[in-house]
Amino acid sequence: MKKIVKTRWFSILFWVVILAAVWEAAAFHVAATKRNPENILPHLYQIIAAAFSTQKVNQSMTATQLVLSSAATTVFRAALGFAIGVASGFVLALLMNLSGIIEKIAFPYLMIIQMIPILGMAPIILSITGSINVSRILIAAILTFYPVATNTLAGFKSVEKEKYELMASYAAKKRSLYTKVLIPQCIPYFFTGMKISAPMAITAAILVDTLQGDGGLGCVLSQSLRHAMSISVFWLIVFFSAFLGIISWKLMGWLEVMFTPQKRHLSKKKQTDGKDVELCTKEKNRSGKSFLKAGVLQR
Repeated sequence: MKKIVKTRWFSILFWVVILAAVWEAAAFHVAATKRNPENILPHLYQIIAAAFSTQKVNQSMTATQLVLSSAATTVFRAALGFAIGVASGFVLALLMNLSGIIEKIAFPYLMIIQMIPILGMAPIILSITGSINVSRILIAAILTFYPVATNTLAGFKSVEKEKYELMASYAAKKRSLYTKVLIPQCIPYFFTGMKISAPMAITAAILVDTLQGDGGLGCVLSQSLRHAMSISVFWLIVFFSAFLGIISWKLMGWLEVMFTPQKRHLSKKKQTDGKDVELCTKEKNRSGKSFLKAGVLQR
């Protein structure tokens, strides 16, 4: 039983059960309260039933089909903006580390851009670009841009002075310094920025969809809130959006393990240490039992 309690899956299942219980208690409370407009917090079984229902919520698609088709559009825009933001954020961090003047000029503007709300940024970007789709991609890129740039710059700044002195003693060129020391040092920080910004890019794409329409999860979300279709569609989008955010974060973690040797070594070491601890525990239990048996026999 102790082994089961200590497992990772038990803790996940425990919190899922707690959250489900809280949700159901809130759903019963809302159902018992007469409100206007109508109650919009369904039970979990109603949301699950809507996900597997074959009833069409519009002229041609069921709720699940509508959510998945809209998600494909949103994820494509978010992924494109995320890729642009990651590339530009890394390049800017590299330039800021190369030149202190660039860092002093660019860093305050990065802070200002980050402080502007998404809902306020969307009309500005739309007026500049004149294209709804381009503005969505750019907003996802802007939100991705800041975490990647700041974390990568922190990775460059984290290099110890001794490593600079060692490379100078070998008369290493600046290119070698970056390829051999600085860039490998900043890779974990770079992936940290990516893990932060990946869910943010999806959130930005959904929020901008609610303002500008033309397909996507946010557009369907706003329609369901206006009761243009079943309210279950709204909750399906909420849960699916959360699922997309978790998957994007996990994907960045998998990429980090794949491209970072230190992470692969640590994960293998944890697995090995876990097996060694389990074997040692078994050996201790066996030795303890044999000791007790020997004592009983002597008596």
